[in-house]
Amino acid sequence: MSPRSVLFVCLGNICRSPVAEGVFRHALQQRFGAASAAWRVDSAGTSDYHAGQAPDPRSQASTVRHGVDISGQRSRAFSTADFEEFDHILVMDSSNHVNVCRLTDNPSHLAKVQLMLDVSFPGENKPVPDPYYGGDHGFEHVYQLLAQASEDWLEQWT
Repeated sequence: MSPRSVLFVCLGNICRSPVAEGVFRHALQQRFGAASAAWRVDSAGTSDYHAGQAPDPRSQASTVRHGVDISGQRSRAFSTADFEEFDHILVMDSSNHVNVCRLTDNPSHLAKVQLMLDVSFPGENKPVPDPYYGGDHGFEHVYQLLAQASEDWLEQWT
């Protein structure tokens, strides 16, 4: 396993991307144990609406049900420095993709940006739906999508 870095990005960094970060960290730990510490994993939002806030309580509840604690995470905005800091930038939907890609015209930066579900649904441009205005079922659905995609990315990268 060669160490890598991955950044998960959604709009506000309180629902989807913190779950993706937590689920991916958990998958790394399950797969590689202590060696998972060699990976750098983080999340960010394309906006700073919720900067410094913990993940949405419904996101936290959905992950806790699966043994993943994301309560220590804090929202932050995506920065152009993230293009240099991370090997992979996985966005949750096409709007996130546009908002991240408009911050650079560097081809090597643009090549790092992919939709989170591209690995699980190649060629479909499938978004991770934003559960913010929905109920618990939506948060569970997002958890399941992100858990599967995390496993799929790890399978591809390792």
